[in-house]
Amino acid sequence: MKKQFVVKHQYDFDRIIKTKKRLINDIFIVYYADNKEKYSRYGISVGKKLGNAVFRNKKKRQIRSIIDNLEKDYINKKDYIIILREKGKNLEYSKLNEKLKSLLINRKESK
Repeated sequence: MKKQFVVKHQYDFDRIIKTKKRLINDIFIVYYADNKEKYSRYGISVGKKLGNAVFRNKKKRQIRSIIDNLEKDYINKKDYIIILREKGKNLEYSKLNEKLKSLLINRKESK
């Protein structure tokens, strides 16, 4: 994922989460908000409770890979914050891929 497609700053994370627009399933919580760019941007969060730094970075790499593959088929102008939940801790890549794609493409909103 290129740097321009990454949400990096804390104030951006806060802005997106404060919109309270979110998509939820048992594995992920995805907050989203409109942006003014011509592309989507993504921020990924894996909490310290899920594991050590090596584990968290592995999960973030897996999620980035899923997003890269998803971007080829699905483009819109939104910012996303993707949070991995406790249930997704022990899932394989293929299951994470399936759950995240279904969540982002079907876009069932809740508040």
